[in-house]
Amino acid sequence: MTVQNAADEGGMTRPIEDTTPLRRAITGKLLFVFILGDVLGAGIYALVGEIAGDVGGAVWVPLVVALLMALLTAASYAELVTTYPRAGGAAVFARKAYRSPLVSFMVGFCMLAAGVTSAAGLALAFAGDYLRALVDIPTTTAALVFLAVVACLNARGIQESLRANVVMTAVEVSGLVLVVVLAGIVLGRGDGDVGRVLEFDADTTPALAVLGAALLAFYSFVGFETSANVAEEVRDVRRVYPRALFGALLTAGLVYVLVGLAVSIVAPSDRLAASSGPLLDVVAIADVGVPERLFSIIALVAVANGALLTMIMASRLTFGLARDGLLPSPLARVLPGRKTPWAAIVATTAVAMVLSATGSVAALAETVVLLLLFVFVSTNFAVLVLRRDREHDADHFRTPTVFPLLALGTCVVLMTQQSASTWLRGGALLLIGLALYAVTRLSRRRRDRVAGR
Repeated sequence: MTVQNAADEGGMTRPIEDTTPLRRAITGKLLFVFILGDVLGAGIYALVGEIAGDVGGAVWVPLVVALLMALLTAASYAELVTTYPRAGGAAVFARKAYRSPLVSFMVGFCMLAAGVTSAAGLALAFAGDYLRALVDIPTTTAALVFLAVVACLNARGIQESLRANVVMTAVEVSGLVLVVVLAGIVLGRGDGDVGRVLEFDADTTPALAVLGAALLAFYSFVGFETSANVAEEVRDVRRVYPRALFGALLTAGLVYVLVGLAVSIVAPSDRLAASSGPLLDVVAIADVGVPERLFSIIALVAVANGALLTMIMASRLTFGLARDGLLPSPLARVLPGRKTPWAAIVATTAVAMVLSATGSVAALAETVVLLLLFVFVSTNFAVLVLRRDREHDADHFRTPTVFPLLALGTCVVLMTQQSASTWLRGGALLLIGLALYAVTRLSRRRRDRVAGR
């Protein structure tokens, strides 16, 4: 097994041997597909229309801007993951940077709450119109069954889950490639309009239109942060992680730009903006015999893939927080044979089920974004803080200092765009996190007194 070095809190390097209870089963290729599948989620299947409504026909421009924003924060993750490859991700970085159990817990809780909330929203999306196009099942029932199936696959093993992710990622990528091919067919027969790819909304200036649309397009790129929580299960993480992370983001960005160009060529922006399934409009306009039901199935696979990867992240993060004493210790229990955190999987799935039965897709999605921005701010600032303790530890990826500074600026700008109702929902979740932290601390103190410590 590989022996790696990592810097401890005092700045000295120490060996990290494979003593983790989790199985190191993730190769570089699996990690690449994991990140690609999480980024190429359900968002692009719906957000293209909304982006077109903001910017006009030049859909690809805000997608490029959003990619650059995502790469800035991804660089911070690459540096910290290759230095501290531990389950817990952003919470681990916060604990080492700020030396505060409360701050570490709240960062981890934001990530955890965002993941579980996202999975709940994806379950509702899965049980919505795309599924009803195939079979008529009550939305809540379908969402709960869907989450239970995801939990079973998650508990079976990280390797099995990622193999399923390979298949589902191939399906969702093929759907996006199909859109690009259909655009080429439309253009080849003399239809479509290439000039639309440089058209901007006439009601606003191009710069403002691109900024507004980029803020929306940024949501399509979040998802890469979940990979930090499986770092403890990655083989040769210091060499593999940066390549997989940047490779997956750039690949996703290329696919998104091609899709943006394709939809603009095929359909006018007002039609895209008015559609809840803009890629289905491309299929309909192309009219080359591709069944629209087929695209519904592809969209369902994309949603299912996003939910699976999100719940893998949430369960590993819960496991890491419990192992560090920030959540109840029973949540760190692992299946002896499978070596998967079964207690964390059960707990996160139960919470996602409750949220899916009581929320809406739109409200849950907006809350996810705000919570992740708190995590990104913490991670980008942690890079700058922790460098003072790692001056002599060069055996990890290092990002230029200007990148985390620029990333902090983009996070602040994105936060200012959130609605008051989203801030209220996010604030309520943070209060729940504070209450949970207080209960855990009191329980630990009570146990210590009983033990005579």
